Amino acid sequence: MKRILIVDDKQAVRELVSVTLEVGPYDILTAEDGQQALDIAYQDHPDLILLDIQMPGQYDGLDVCRQLKQDPITQDIYIVMLTAKGQPQDQQAGLEAGAEDYFVKPFSPLELIDLVEQVLR
Repeated sequence: MKRILIVDDKQAVRELVSVTLEVGPYDILTAEDGQQALDIAYQDHPDLILLDIQMPGQYDGLDVCRQLKQDPITQDIYIVMLTAKGQPQDQQAGLEAGAEDYFVKPFSPLELIDLVEQVLR
């Protein structure tokens, strides 16, 4: 079973994404901040991380992405930025941090399902 980590500081967003992806054969994990995301990524090594950029605490999504992509243990995890920051410079920053894809909120649940299915095939 493929494992997906959803990282967002807003519980409603984590729940919406979780419910959207429960239709698939996925093990869904959630984190509410960057430190928790890093802890789960190292402990459970998800196949995919859906990662918000703006989060409180020591690490925002770009920090988390950079750290995971620079570590040989976690660099193979597919990271999609899932964020309200949709300007071209925001997208560029996400891709430069190492994310493979960038998805802007609000999002279409069907488009998210399609993306996840493509990534986890």
